[in-house]
Amino acid sequence: MTLRVHDAPDETQNDSGSHTLNAHILVIDEDPAQRRALKAGIEAQGHVVHIAESDHEGLNIFRRHRDEINAILVDLSDPSRAGAGFINTLGDLHHIAPVIVQTAEGAMQYAIEAMRVGAFEFLVKPSSTERVVGAIESALKVGRYGSEGRPVRRARSGAVGFNDIIAASAAMSRAVELGRRASQSMIPIMLEGEAGVGKEMLARAIHGASERSGRTFASFNCAAVPHGLMEAQLFGSEGALLPGSGERHAGKFAEADGGTLFIEEISELPQHLQVKLLGAVQSGEIEPSGGRKPRKVNVRLILATNKDLIEEVKSGRFREDLYYRLNVFPITIPALRRRREDIPHLVRAFIERFSSEQRLAKPLSIDAATLAMLTSFDWPGNVRQLENAVFRAVVLSDGGVLIESSFPQVLAQVSEGREGVLAAAIQRAPLDERTVAAAVASAQAVAEEIVARRSEAAADGLAPVQPDNVIVSTDEAGNVRKLADVEEELIRFALKFYRGQMSQVARKLGIGRSTLYRKLKDYGIDPDDPQKHAA
Repeated sequence: MTLRVHDAPDETQNDSGSHTLNAHILVIDEDPAQRRALKAGIEAQGHVVHIAESDHEGLNIFRRHRDEINAILVDLSDPSRAGAGFINTLGDLHHIAPVIVQTAEGAMQYAIEAMRVGAFEFLVKPSSTERVVGAIESALKVGRYGSEGRPVRRARSGAVGFNDIIAASAAMSRAVELGRRASQSMIPIMLEGEAGVGKEMLARAIHGASERSGRTFASFNCAAVPHGLMEAQLFGSEGALLPGSGERHAGKFAEADGGTLFIEEISELPQHLQVKLLGAVQSGEIEPSGGRKPRKVNVRLILATNKDLIEEVKSGRFREDLYYRLNVFPITIPALRRRREDIPHLVRAFIERFSSEQRLAKPLSIDAATLAMLTSFDWPGNVRQLENAVFRAVVLSDGGVLIESSFPQVLAQVSEGREGVLAAAIQRAPLDERTVAAAVASAQAVAEEIVARRSEAAADGLAPVQPDNVIVSTDEAGNVRKLADVEEELIRFALKFYRGQMSQVARKLGIGRSTLYRKLKDYGIDPDDPQKHAA
């Protein structure tokens, strides 16, 4: 099939002078209520919506309107649909129009697979209409301008606003919304989350949206300062010189007077300074080390911790009275593995930013398989680790496209993780499932041996050897086999393995019985003739 880049959506000017994109959006969803809600929400943005209740109908609509369709929204929550080969079709469609995938929480693997073949973005249901519309608008910008012409996000040292925070996921969107609300008050805010999730960035956005945005934003990390210097650096030093310095030290509270003080890892603050901080919060005054009298300060406090402060209170390491003074407005920032929808957007933003910082002629791109790999990784170091990985890949790139080998550490861990998951599944599975898992592992090993033997045979000019009852992924020429061929072989094997028990076969293949019977008909398989299953 010849693929052609679609025309850019028409742009008209409304009464207010702003521009509206009159785009055509194809929505494929089996749920009638969801289709109605999506149609109303998308049309409210001035777009034209084409509705389809099945994959087949959606493809027919696309063929009729392929020159008009600007973005595609498809629901892949049903495993029987996701496993029916439609995901591979999405890869072809994405060459013409950006594809956005919706999937259920328990069907994340289908979203990752859709990303692997080229889908632009995925959303985990339940997704609000606002989030879906936001994803469509992002896809339209990419579809219209390509990788060029999109704004490069701020440099590291620049001011931060809420619009700079990527929040495609529901969990991160909630954190950002709470931050917006908190920015309009002066109460202390407690940011909770693992190291590297972006607590400082949210703190800076809260400061930037507050009435204090024109004043100082000062930060202090309790885990990075020696205990002997902490009091002077935080509260200041008047009567004595700061060790290692030739002048008196004002302290972070004084520096942030009239603005915002962001204290990181508050759980690491020593007990005697917890008492002093409690006094500052209660009275609005600080007592500099060696000072004769307290000093009034007007500071808005934002605190951050990667520990459970309740547990710290129970253990006696953190004062209970201080906890209740500081934990007035808690905001939890989820770990990156809990908001995988954000990962593709973060990767693209980092690539654009680092491409600009490295003064590349144009931003690098990233292939679909690599983006899917990064999305599937757990990122124990969260956004900071992802940022560093992309930075390294951009700096060391020798081409215009980042590929899996551009992220060697991630690639190695993902490969090891897949092997570990398979071994763990075999150990945890009940006897019958363990037998199947062991068979899969054995088949994988045999398949790898076959590839090696084929290579040796080809080198020696011999005919390739293939054992019976093995499903392999490549043909004799070393090319990946067609999906339909492998699927037919797998169905025949499952029928034989489960002795024609159709419910068992459908369940183990992850498809519905009606889908299984349809496939049997398509491939000409007689379920009542076990002798033909091995054909």
